[in-house]
Amino acid sequence: MDQALKRAGITKDDLTAVAFTRGPGLMGSLLVGVSFAKGLARALGIPLIDVNHLQGHVMAHFIKESDDDQSAPPLPFLCLLVSGGNSQIVLVKAYNDMEVLGQTIDDAAGEAIDKCSKVMGLGYPGGPIIDRLARQGNPHAYKFAEPHIPGMDYSFSGLKTSFLYNLRDWVQAEPDFIERHKEDIAASLEYTIVDILMKKLRMAVKTTGIKHVAVAGGVSANTGLREAFHDHARRFGWKIYIPKFSYTTDNAAMIGITGYYKYLAGEFCPIDVPAFSKVTFK
Repeated sequence: MDQALKRAGITKDDLTAVAFTRGPGLMGSLLVGVSFAKGLARALGIPLIDVNHLQGHVMAHFIKESDDDQSAPPLPFLCLLVSGGNSQIVLVKAYNDMEVLGQTIDDAAGEAIDKCSKVMGLGYPGGPIIDRLARQGNPHAYKFAEPHIPGMDYSFSGLKTSFLYNLRDWVQAEPDFIERHKEDIAASLEYTIVDILMKKLRMAVKTTGIKHVAVAGGVSANTGLREAFHDHARRFGWKIYIPKFSYTTDNAAMIGITGYYKYLAGEFCPIDVPAFSKVTFK
């Protein structure tokens, strides 16, 4: 916080409110942030603003780095929110009016990537590793099972199982299979996950008729997903909105911009609000 104040050229006495991530997320981390925010707000005598982590990811599209920045999507728009813990298609009508049209019923896309990377012995977090390797591989080299879930919901547990069983069989037949083919494996895995995500998103666009489509969350930094968005913009006439890399992963700016809009509306919270870990929109 001290560094942020110095970069902004202000002191803590210039603050008018404290916005903080209330959840969802890891409870231990949330408790640290919530407790600090409460202490700071109480010490300065300024209001508290609780922010939903998922709402913050969507609102990252409204961060302005200059006064003439017009990159924000018009309302309403669709947002594919994909991260290590969440995969959702959200209909955004306003900063405080978001409807989840579809979401994962088990694992999230980012979680599937991380676990498959771990199975391959490539390390954690797996997103950047798989992304880098996939750029050098053939996305059609291997086939993995894609789930058939009704509606706009997602499922990635079946994909993980298919990946694990295929990898087991390949390694049994060729012990150094992973090392020799890791680029093709990574590219095929990424292709399958992106294909699952985009099929449901196309369904959402067709159902709602909304062609302003955004992406948010940590997995939105993935090169394959970004390329798929550009491809769909060309093929289907979508107007797409992709955040800067610095605003894709968890960051303070997205919480700040959400807090800003809530501040303008006078939406403050009491000092005794608890953190929550459950994945939900408030």
